[in-house]
Amino acid sequence: MYYIFFSRGNKSQFLDTRKLDSAVLVSSVTSARLVMMASGEPRVVQGIAVSSQYDPSSDQMVAGVSDYNVTKGQKQPGGCKDFPFALIFYGQLAAIIVCAIIYGPAAFKTYQFEEFNISGDLIGYIKVAGATGVVAFVLAGCMLLVLMCIASILIKTALIFTFCLYGLWAAYGFYIGNIIIGVIGIFFFLLMGCYVWAVWSRIPFATANLVTALTAVKANLGLSIIAYFFAVLSLAWYLLWALVFVGIWVSTTCDIQTQICQGEPNGGYLFLLFLSFFFTTQVIQNCVHVTVAGTVGTWWFTPSEASCCCSGAVIGSWFRAMTTSFGSICFGSLLVAILQALRQLVNTLRDGDNGILICIADCILGCLESILEYFNKWAYVYVGLYGYSYLEAGKNVFTLFKNRGWEAIIADDLVSMTLFLVSLMVGLVTGGVGIGLMRQTDWFPEVQGANDTWIGFVFGFLCGIVICSVLMSVVASAVNTVIVCFAEGPAEFEQNHPELSRKMRATWIKAYPGCF
Repeated sequence: MYYIFFSRGNKSQFLDTRKLDSAVLVSSVTSARLVMMASGEPRVVQGIAVSSQYDPSSDQMVAGVSDYNVTKGQKQPGGCKDFPFALIFYGQLAAIIVCAIIYGPAAFKTYQFEEFNISGDLIGYIKVAGATGVVAFVLAGCMLLVLMCIASILIKTALIFTFCLYGLWAAYGFYIGNIIIGVIGIFFFLLMGCYVWAVWSRIPFATANLVTALTAVKANLGLSIIAYFFAVLSLAWYLLWALVFVGIWVSTTCDIQTQICQGEPNGGYLFLLFLSFFFTTQVIQNCVHVTVAGTVGTWWFTPSEASCCCSGAVIGSWFRAMTTSFGSICFGSLLVAILQALRQLVNTLRDGDNGILICIADCILGCLESILEYFNKWAYVYVGLYGYSYLEAGKNVFTLFKNRGWEAIIADDLVSMTLFLVSLMVGLVTGGVGIGLMRQTDWFPEVQGANDTWIGFVFGFLCGIVICSVLMSVVASAVNTVIVCFAEGPAEFEQNHPELSRKMRATWIKAYPGCF
């Protein structure tokens, strides 16, 4: 191996020893030795101490020493982190089960919804939810296989698709005669064009990052099994929540004698229902995230512990996610769920009188939600890697990026855009399936109205998005973990996975010259 990794100030570099004279080489080696001797305890990943690449008792240094003069993982004290938030999660889950027992039977009766001009046996809507869930489950699995085969093409497709979407937005605005919509569409169209031009050269690195993440996932296929388990869990949760939602709706808005429903449920009921839905969905997704982070981190630093389908890293990571780190998962998930529930409640209150205020509130909540989700995805990497509490994990991971000078670099989110496109495609297809099912008279023999098909689309779209996002979260989590590990331990990557390391370094240098 011809590369030595050393630290100079806040910048880290790989040096080609074939191009250095002996004096420079000795100076570089000495600098690396001092860093390693000052680092103290070895890094701990998933409870496994990763030995350093330098033996202080020897004058020889193994090539590929990494810079430990940044935030590093350390063994955490035992016990459950952020445990009160786990209790909150279990409490709301128990409440939903109780509501299903109390209000669930009401969902199986026939009611007439005058406001929406629909009527029918509500059991059919539950059937649609189940059928679209199965379709979404199959499609999401197929898209995961497609992603592994054509990663680079999908990244480019996602960029072009978003760019064209803004163009269609502008064209539609001018077509309907709304100048404001057209002008806003042109603005975002041009802005997206600048973004595509700026990041196009970074697609090779994003592809290399995605390939590395998929390689780690393939080496631990048990992660796919866990993802499917959580996908099935999310489908079961979706059906349970739909049953409670419909039951509470008809119980609070329908006349038992006439079976005619008018109006909408109380806003407080809606908020609590939305909060429960998003809270549980976030917890399911983040359990996958933390499990994948722990497994990929082990594969990165100690590949011998994470090199088979059901390796100890996969099982151990899943166990920690469901026990000691579960409270931290619930902490961040609850914060995001509150914002999502508020946004959903705001959207249900839209009318002609307060449309502008509602739009402003939705925009503010959307920005806060995006910021918090961005924080979460990096914090949960450290939760999975080292078992930190939620707040400490977030602090440490951003300290790492700050020391590396990567604050702007992590803003590129090409892979996430691609995964969102995949989830959107699955959601749209399942929404179309929902429309088709709603038009089947065998499913709804008593439906009288003509406005019922949108319900099938909503059921299918939401189900597709939720289930696919759970499966895609395996890839997203692996990608995020690779970025963090690449910042923290590039030398271990070079030693354990040299071919992947060289590809990432080569594309990295082209995309971000001067960072190495």
